[in-house]
Amino acid sequence: MTPSPTLPKGEGANVASVFAVHDAVEIAHVSGFPTLLYKEVLRFWKVSFQTVGAPVLSALLYLVVFAHALASHVQAFPGVSYAQFLVPGLAMMSMLQNAFANSSSSLIQSKVTGNIVFILLPPLAPGEIFLAYLLAAMVRALTVGLGVFAATLWLVPVPVAHPLWAVAFAVVGSGLTAALGIVAGIWADKFDQLAAFQNFIVMPLTFLAGVFYSIHSLPDFWREVSALNPFFYAIDGFRYGFFGQSDVAPWKSLGIASAAFAALSFVTLLLLRRGYKLRH
Repeated sequence: MTPSPTLPKGEGANVASVFAVHDAVEIAHVSGFPTLLYKEVLRFWKVSFQTVGAPVLSALLYLVVFAHALASHVQAFPGVSYAQFLVPGLAMMSMLQNAFANSSSSLIQSKVTGNIVFILLPPLAPGEIFLAYLLAAMVRALTVGLGVFAATLWLVPVPVAHPLWAVAFAVVGSGLTAALGIVAGIWADKFDQLAAFQNFIVMPLTFLAGVFYSIHSLPDFWREVSALNPFFYAIDGFRYGFFGQSDVAPWKSLGIASAAFAALSFVTLLLLRRGYKLRH
């Protein structure tokens, strides 16, 4: 057996200390991402009555009001009642809005209170910060979506024709608005700016994405406008997972929604790497 090399006493102590520091940094680097992810999930779960229960109740109210008012006047898909048509749209709308709300509100709160420094100081890569906020927002969105679907079962039974398609669009759709929420949280300097972003961009895009209607019922101009909305493809494809019917082919919808998600993810990572409005 080859003997291990020996070092002078002082030099060996220095090398040992260097390795100890290196190991400590590596441990911190490895544990930083799951810790941040856990913190972000715990942040909304501790107040789940507000962050999960309230959106589910809102979706139920939309279902009751619109289904009662329009059930006898609208039939979007053959063999599908209007109440059934509404359920996937309301579930996806809730997922989109809550994914955005989770990531954006967390970032703006950290910036306003000043504790963003505790996220920037540890040796966390921009990709790890991005994934922690993204996955936590997606967990909240998917929890809300399951809650809406479960709560509506006793009112309106809805078939699930293609569950894998439904899961794919739920993941891509919630990831899309979660990334948009990170961008909005980075850009905004105060709560008013974030509220404006949500009220004038996110809210119209979700409400005008075919939640309450099929775009085939729209005039040609508004149908073309709807085709520019990436949220529409998330909702339309998600609805295909339940009924096997949609306004656009599911492969096309998944491709467009995924491309929008990838583009937003790239922009988000770029902003995090540059420390835009995060490092002053």
